[in-house]
Amino acid sequence: MQCRGHRRRMRAVMVRAMSFSAVAALTLNPALAPVLASDYRVAAPLGAEGQMNARFLSLGVGKSIVIDLPRDIKDVLVADPKIANAVVRSAQRAYIIGATVGQTNIVFFDAAGQQIAAYDIAVKRDLNGIRAGLRQVVPNSDIQVDGLGDGVVLTGTAATPIEAQQAADLAARLAGGPEKVVNSITVRGRDQVMLKVTVAEVSRQVIKQLGIDLSAQMNYGTAVVSFANSNPFTAVGQPITNNSAVGSIGQTVNPLDPTKSVVPSVQATLRAMESAGVVRTLAEPNLTAISGESATFIAGGEFPIPTGVTCQTTAAGAVGQCAPSIAFKKFGISLNFTPLVLTEGRISLHVMTEVSEISNQNSITISGTTVPSLQTRRAETSLEIPSGGSMAMAGLIQDQTKQAINGLPGLMQLPVLGSLFRSRDFINNQTELMVLVTPYIVRAVAQKDLSRPDDGFAATSDPQADLLGTINRIYGVPGRSGPTQNYRGTYGFITD
Repeated sequence: MQCRGHRRRMRAVMVRAMSFSAVAALTLNPALAPVLASDYRVAAPLGAEGQMNARFLSLGVGKSIVIDLPRDIKDVLVADPKIANAVVRSAQRAYIIGATVGQTNIVFFDAAGQQIAAYDIAVKRDLNGIRAGLRQVVPNSDIQVDGLGDGVVLTGTAATPIEAQQAADLAARLAGGPEKVVNSITVRGRDQVMLKVTVAEVSRQVIKQLGIDLSAQMNYGTAVVSFANSNPFTAVGQPITNNSAVGSIGQTVNPLDPTKSVVPSVQATLRAMESAGVVRTLAEPNLTAISGESATFIAGGEFPIPTGVTCQTTAAGAVGQCAPSIAFKKFGISLNFTPLVLTEGRISLHVMTEVSEISNQNSITISGTTVPSLQTRRAETSLEIPSGGSMAMAGLIQDQTKQAINGLPGLMQLPVLGSLFRSRDFINNQTELMVLVTPYIVRAVAQKDLSRPDDGFAATSDPQADLLGTINRIYGVPGRSGPTQNYRGTYGFITD
């Protein structure tokens, strides 16, 4: 037992002696320190060519970073000192300072010429001011700011489109212009807006026409006297009724000379019309669009208009058969709107609505083809209203009055008989257009909550249609009952 304890004490003394000799060697010969230290540190990774892999560092202009190295620094290589520079303050500590926007690299070497560390430096503009501004302006958004050359890249998510736009505007102001900002912000949960539009048009048109056309022919022997009077309706541009003979007078005998007869032939056409009507045009389109996107609606048609002539050329170079080129022009009721949800329940809306109809007025004729004109009324506006609020665009009034009197000069001014030699044409057209716009912020609904107009429709059989005159057997949504009504007041039977 004593021998074993003596051996253990001898081993401890030998270990201490070895440790003391190593420390003494380091103290007497400092050059051996890197060699011994390398035995206890993990070797840095080497690249494909035996060089140490470079580490990427991002710095702002005028910013610095402290680098601590595992061995003493003997030499420093800076590729471009104008972009970044390295300052060695102690044997194993260096400072890297960014000077201007660009990219460079810095390599540190020890006394033996071995590479200690290498850094790829990307100097960018200072983005801390932009980050602080975004945290203050849009605190509920998760927006990251990165530098790209002398520009700025915005990534991340924003709660609403207006916050994304505010972030882009702030970054553009601090970066020096919108051309230096790349906006890649994604909006979380983009809202959908349904626009309910009612287009109502009331037109009242009054037409009054009165005219008489006379034509007469009198034969007395070899003498012939003819008379014709036609009074067109110029306000309309074309006669509405065709000429028709009302009556004629037959042969009569000349009392002075019974051998000769007077053959008068008189024809008269009475044209009279009075019309008054009220026309109502109503369209109620419902459109849904994502916030920031546009939606378009049109109810009408297209009519052809000639745009030119296309001719075929023969093999000899001569011009062959020609045919007109046709294009189509749209008309009817059109709607275009672009919604933008600002905050909860507030909607910025740009609305453009147009009502157009074909008219014969101002029409032109090209090569025997009549091209009609379009009467157009258009309203375009931008506004901000809450969800469920309504906006009315009214006052689009059109009042058109035409009146014309045509007749034979001189005779048309006679007090009573002048009506036989003139025509009167009067047209009065009044039209008013009103547009009601109501936006709603909508969410998706289940299919069971929606129904088609033909749900529950069942066509009738031939015997029921022929004998009973019915066209359907069932109509209505199956399984859906009407809303219950609560009656107030006294109801029931009264017994005396």
